[in-house]
Amino acid sequence: MLTEPTTAATTDDVPAFGAELDRYEFTPDEIVVHEAPRSATIGAVIPAYNEAATIRSVLKGLLRQTRLPDVIHVVVNNTTDKTFAKASKLAGEHTVERKGRRQTTRVYVHDLGALADKKVGALNYGFRLVRGADYLLGVDGDTVLAKDAVERLEAEMDSDPRIGGISAIYTVDATATRGPLRRFLLTGQRAQFAAFNMQNLLRGRNMAVLGGQASLFRTTALEDVMAAHHQRNPWVSDSEVEDSLLSLQIKSLGYSTKISATARAVVGGMTTLRALDGQQVKWNYGAIDLMWPGQRGDTRGQPFHPNLRLRWMENVGMLVNAATRLLFGLLLAGALSISAFEFSPIWLLPPVVAVALNVRIALSMKDRTWRDVLFAATLVPAETYMWIRVGHFVRAWSKFLSQSRTDNWAAQAKAERGSGWAYLSPLLVGAVALAAVAWMWTTLPLAAQSTALTIGWPVLGVVTVLQTLFMLRRLVRRQHGLRA
Repeated sequence: MLTEPTTAATTDDVPAFGAELDRYEFTPDEIVVHEAPRSATIGAVIPAYNEAATIRSVLKGLLRQTRLPDVIHVVVNNTTDKTFAKASKLAGEHTVERKGRRQTTRVYVHDLGALADKKVGALNYGFRLVRGADYLLGVDGDTVLAKDAVERLEAEMDSDPRIGGISAIYTVDATATRGPLRRFLLTGQRAQFAAFNMQNLLRGRNMAVLGGQASLFRTTALEDVMAAHHQRNPWVSDSEVEDSLLSLQIKSLGYSTKISATARAVVGGMTTLRALDGQQVKWNYGAIDLMWPGQRGDTRGQPFHPNLRLRWMENVGMLVNAATRLLFGLLLAGALSISAFEFSPIWLLPPVVAVALNVRIALSMKDRTWRDVLFAATLVPAETYMWIRVGHFVRAWSKFLSQSRTDNWAAQAKAERGSGWAYLSPLLVGAVALAAVAWMWTTLPLAAQSTALTIGWPVLGVVTVLQTLFMLRRLVRRQHGLRA
């Protein structure tokens, strides 16, 4: 709005042509057009399957938020424990004072009994309950949010209408855990999550997977996905990894999928080899299913979709990691068997670089512990955990290539209950394969053994050099103060 000059202008006051004109002075209120204040609404949905041990902590974490969700729906499904009873104790209206402002939310607890679509069905049921809200906050039944996580997620979402969904930074809870195996597995998962988080943070905070652990979705983006793909619900059972498929669909419609720079959440980890195998095989199988599209339902083929690039990198990286280590072990054993091994200090460089990279990732963790740093710095624990992951990788690819149509959700649930021995199959197959290779080696003539070593070592050397250069690139890359 222009203001009138303070004094009336006369012909004598008019400057000559070309002379500098006096500038009007404006107040900030006259210059800036303020947007009408608007408060977005957030509906939280917690799909809960046998979460009796954690559901109260999850709900209390939401009720401690500096920005309360406007409504919280706990959707219990296929549960055989006391999840419903424990969640029900916190049902009802809750009013708190936060930053001088009175906030109110209401907790509802729904028990859907046996649900064929399991978590997918629970999420879709929750979506229908909060469909009128601006944002849907999905939180797993074992995920505790930092007290300002919702406020930070909302602020980032409000800052850019192009964001269709934004995920918190996850870490695995390793506190109050007893037993060396449990501590080892949880520390390994913390390192795995930290590496994944940092990769996404350094890729412009573009998140390949809006994980179900704690993600805020724009409901209009979910509606657009349903319309574009002719779906009744945002989440579909066409994929083993429903969150990856939804993230891919959101990205395909022109929205961005982001990881928060500051909002954090602590998730429950897997404390047994069996349970970890069930979870990781399901994740890996689902990722492969998306990379080789058209395997389930009517999922459209998008193998080069931006959200799948990181998946390709993970699988190629795992293949190279397993191949180089296995080839090195075989060549070393073969060389020792005919007294042809000569040690070269240059072979120490790759493990040194690997340790340095692992330590850097550990130091980038916001709430790191001494175990995280020790795990990375001593090489053996990280290498052991990597081989465990190789087993998951092999199992997932084997199931996919054999066109096995097992219910991986049920397999994970079974593993978490302590049933099944499939997680040992890579170890048994590997032992048999190594025994067969050893027998074949002993049957070869000395000339053939020498030829194999003469070809094998240079090939391994070239691949290892390239792998080391890739690790060096990640090691020296600036992290811009970001914390995993």
